[in-house]
Amino acid sequence: MQDRRIRNIVIVGGGTAGWMTAAALANALQGSCRIDLVESAAIGSVGVGEATIPPIKLFNQSLGIDENAFLAATRGTFKLGIEFVDWARKDHRYFHPFGQFGAEFDSVPLHHYWLRERERGDTTPLQDYSLAWQAARRERFDTPRGDHRHAQSTYDYAYHFDAIRYAHFLREYAEQRGVVRTEGKVVDVKLRGEDGYVESVRMESGQEFAGDLFIDCSGFRGLLIEQALGAGYENWQHWLPCDRAVAVGCVLGKELPSYTRSTAHAAGWQWRIPLQHRMGNGHVYCSRYISDDEATATLLQHIEGEALGEPRLLRFVTGRRRRFWYRNCVAIGLSAGFMEPLESTSIHLIQSGITRLLALFPDRDFDPLMAREYNRITATEYERVRDFLILHYHATARDDAPLWRQTRLMPIPETLEYKIDHFRSHGLIVAEALELFQNPSWLAVLAGQEIRPERHAPLADLRTKVDGARMLAGLRQALEQAADAMPGHREYIAQHCKAPADD
Repeated sequence: MQDRRIRNIVIVGGGTAGWMTAAALANALQGSCRIDLVESAAIGSVGVGEATIPPIKLFNQSLGIDENAFLAATRGTFKLGIEFVDWARKDHRYFHPFGQFGAEFDSVPLHHYWLRERERGDTTPLQDYSLAWQAARRERFDTPRGDHRHAQSTYDYAYHFDAIRYAHFLREYAEQRGVVRTEGKVVDVKLRGEDGYVESVRMESGQEFAGDLFIDCSGFRGLLIEQALGAGYENWQHWLPCDRAVAVGCVLGKELPSYTRSTAHAAGWQWRIPLQHRMGNGHVYCSRYISDDEATATLLQHIEGEALGEPRLLRFVTGRRRRFWYRNCVAIGLSAGFMEPLESTSIHLIQSGITRLLALFPDRDFDPLMAREYNRITATEYERVRDFLILHYHATARDDAPLWRQTRLMPIPETLEYKIDHFRSHGLIVAEALELFQNPSWLAVLAGQEIRPERHAPLADLRTKVDGARMLAGLRQALEQAADAMPGHREYIAQHCKAPADD
């Protein structure tokens, strides 16, 4: 039987996507084939702080990475969720927590009892039934308990970290496992004449890298997947009109929040990401409604400390590649598509792309069925993330600026409209297959953006032996006590994963 195993893999581009891919492949393939990574130091990275979602823990764990060592090396902090300010309307805020709301005390979901109590005049915000929020509002953090009998098991967490340092951390990991890095710029891509597959890439130095499988981590330009192979791009700017971002770090103040903050402005929104050594800031905006200079001025006006360096500008087109895996090339990261960082999905989409590649790892025959399945699942994931992001823009009462009037009145995907209709009519969260964001996340944003259900579940009124009001009050008290007992966020980091002072 002929040996058809992959023998050579070439990763074009480094950064977070390239080195996450290299590390995962090196770990999975255990030296059975050569892995080359080519990248140019001349191609810069924004690198002002990256926020993530809880599955990142699984990626690091799969590589055997120690959490505390990783956080110290990347100047990382913990993230319990995202606070949204001025999104539903001006002077309004809500929290999207990681984990569930409270602990379910009946077969009827907790939020239906919350809805019923609101109808009776109780104004307690839904987020007060989240331990992630109760801890975040106090700037506290501890790792969750595994025992589901305790309230301390009801939340989850992710990280904030320096993405450039994370790439360096993974580079060291990958090179220790045999990945070979070559510095330089790719100037040409050679395709095979008989089938159009990528045969090799040529560097500015003249050096060529041939391979069986090519991974495109070249960023927005899509050097292989688009410029060489023409896989196509699906533009979603009519739903997500922001097309630029300006970013800058600033001096960290006395506070060290255990959450990300997103604040809506007239023509976009601003992120705040706390690291151990600085605060990361950025303004995502629509260039149709504000100039680059005005956007930069807005950002600098709203940061909480002295700016560190000059703001850096990034241009993008929200959307996805029509084919993520085409012939013998797989696009990972920004070369696969771009979802603005509103819900911190950038690194997760890298992670899920790598996970799918390993699950569907090809041989040199490159059966088209494998690519077809990869593309089907990946497209669905991007579309569900897209819908979740659109929800933030569309479900708003703001009419004080053209951007918000546009997004509030625009037609939306049927898949999202279906979800909104069910929640508005009956308070129901309807899920589809391959959803990245699960019911608690949809509930947090649907309720947070002030979509008010017309009724709660009828079954709650038939459960006459369940005292929903008393159970909710007791739950809230238990969560507050649990949060009070946690160490401070800064204290936890100092004890477990503080970065070296001299690095």
